[in-house]
Amino acid sequence: MQRTIYTLLNDWANTAVPLIARRSSKSRAFLWSSRDYSVIPTPRDSTEKEMLHRILRVDHAGEYGANRIYAGQMAVLGRSTSGALIQEMWDQEKKHLEKFNEILAESRVRPTALLPLWNVAGYLLGASTAMLGKEAAMACTVAVEESISEHYNSQMRTLMEEDPDRYTELLKVIKEFRDDEMEHHDIGLEHDAESVPGFWLLKNVIQLGCKAAIYASQRV
Repeated sequence: MQRTIYTLLNDWANTAVPLIARRSSKSRAFLWSSRDYSVIPTPRDSTEKEMLHRILRVDHAGEYGANRIYAGQMAVLGRSTSGALIQEMWDQEKKHLEKFNEILAESRVRPTALLPLWNVAGYLLGASTAMLGKEAAMACTVAVEESISEHYNSQMRTLMEEDPDRYTELLKVIKEFRDDEMEHHDIGLEHDAESVPGFWLLKNVIQLGCKAAIYASQRV
């Protein structure tokens, strides 16, 4: 099942249909929840449904984009001394994406229609910054992972304000992934991200793009 999902992701530019993760006993082993239902409770009304769908849609898009960025970085730096580190972070992002594929399928939430755009844009961002060197690739990682972490924090605050008991399982997933993203952010700083010339400009430009992608993916 994992191989099927990864094949679909790699070939996404040639498709425009949602990724469908099959439910099976094996896939259930990846669930953090011990309950009988998915991490998403059945919406009580249209307002809650819209909120949850937006959260899932944008989180899926963010993890998809992060995967494409790391794919671009690996295409350039995969054989360098930084290759193993980038691959390790990418492997974590693959697990994040797999989980959101599963949740979207279970909850019958369509992914954003902009995935083909994020497929190309993410890969180009990863590859182009990697071409500037390992430090620029790490600067890209810092910028993107900081944006994703802040967005996850915002979602956690929203869910806590709404009903923390009702969204316990979703909060667990988001917190787990938020912590991974912060770890990637810190790894980037530890590997000289800030030493790249124009770091703050590069970071701000990338984060502006991330904010635009988040806004669009929630709505389209």
